[in-house]
Amino acid sequence: MTPSALGSVSLGYQLLWNPLRRLRGVQLFVGLDDTAVVDARHLLSAIEALWTAQAPILLLSIQSARLLADILDNAPASSPWIEVHDAYLRDPAMAQKLSQAHRRGLRMIWRGEPGQRPGAALGPCFLRTILSLTAEEALAGLRVSLRKHNGSVAPRPSPVRADQIYESVASRVLAEHCLDEQGAWAVAGWPVDEVLHGYRQKRIQPGRRALVQLIAAIDADDSLDHLEQSLSDEPILAYCFVRYINSAGLCLRTEIESIRHGLMVLGVSEVRAWLQEQLPHANSDLNLQPVRTAIALRARLTGNLLDAGQGDNLRREISLCGLLSQIDLLLGEPLHEALARLQLPTRITSALLNHSGPYVPYLDIAAALESPDTQATRALCAAHEMDLENVNRTLLRTLAQARQPSAKGLLLV
Repeated sequence: MTPSALGSVSLGYQLLWNPLRRLRGVQLFVGLDDTAVVDARHLLSAIEALWTAQAPILLLSIQSARLLADILDNAPASSPWIEVHDAYLRDPAMAQKLSQAHRRGLRMIWRGEPGQRPGAALGPCFLRTILSLTAEEALAGLRVSLRKHNGSVAPRPSPVRADQIYESVASRVLAEHCLDEQGAWAVAGWPVDEVLHGYRQKRIQPGRRALVQLIAAIDADDSLDHLEQSLSDEPILAYCFVRYINSAGLCLRTEIESIRHGLMVLGVSEVRAWLQEQLPHANSDLNLQPVRTAIALRARLTGNLLDAGQGDNLRREISLCGLLSQIDLLLGEPLHEALARLQLPTRITSALLNHSGPYVPYLDIAAALESPDTQATRALCAAHEMDLENVNRTLLRTLAQARQPSAKGLLLV
């Protein structure tokens, strides 16, 4: 049987953040085995069939010159945005294909090495650029930001350009400079380690916005499904909720297998009262929102990787496992200490603490997908005997459901 287009590629992703620290788009890395032959039109059709108009912008980053050339030749103007790395443009044939694709109306994004900018001849073919700052440019941007905060009348111009995408931004201050001061279109990835390092002397509290929205949802008599999803989207709040359910004062003496189980055990009125108690200590730092969103997205992806027909309860338990897999980052303490406060099924603790048991394949693959190293995902699928096409379809469906109010359109890298 001839492999399908989605069964012949391996995928990875990176999230793009707007100035509100909401999801602006998804950068989808597309890797291709050297021996595989994939038809560009079939691949684009398969991807777009799993996307929706309400999904975030999708940017495809093609890691094969052969496949990129096929896309530039055949992709219609309505296709997602396509990244073209400057290294490919050294080939005159590829540069010609780019010009022809531009005349057809294909939306393309230029990307190059740190400090590099698109050439004058082909620059007008690109909708915008993905830029990476050199160490000197990053330092210059930080100095401009410092002068602005110090009230300098005439700060030096920043190397950061408006309406562009910046990647490999390792500093919280530099991310703020790009998005808040210079009007960057998005930051690709997020300086998670540096942002969390700022909380090393204090505990991160649940987000105020999530708390207010949950209380409003309860008052509006929203469905249990919506409450479950909203609570799961705030990892610290979800952790605190499971810990509260397990507290000695409630005397429940039962394992909480999922967030939904906890909601059903406690009851909506008690949940509302507990949420109200969290409000005085809530956190309003926008820079934590990308961290929360990425962790919640991994949790959904981990659960969605379970084969269809395995049951919603099992899927919810695996999602909780995915949610707790990075909770140590937010709590600033070893994972075994964080989990010791919870009464969890052995399947979850075995996977997280001993890397053993039935949930390990789902955790491994969900984590591997958060990377441009698409071959690692292919290898893990083979090692865990998971179908690559199903994994790719699950990833696309999960990303397409990561809706934000400000997200429009489709972007492929």
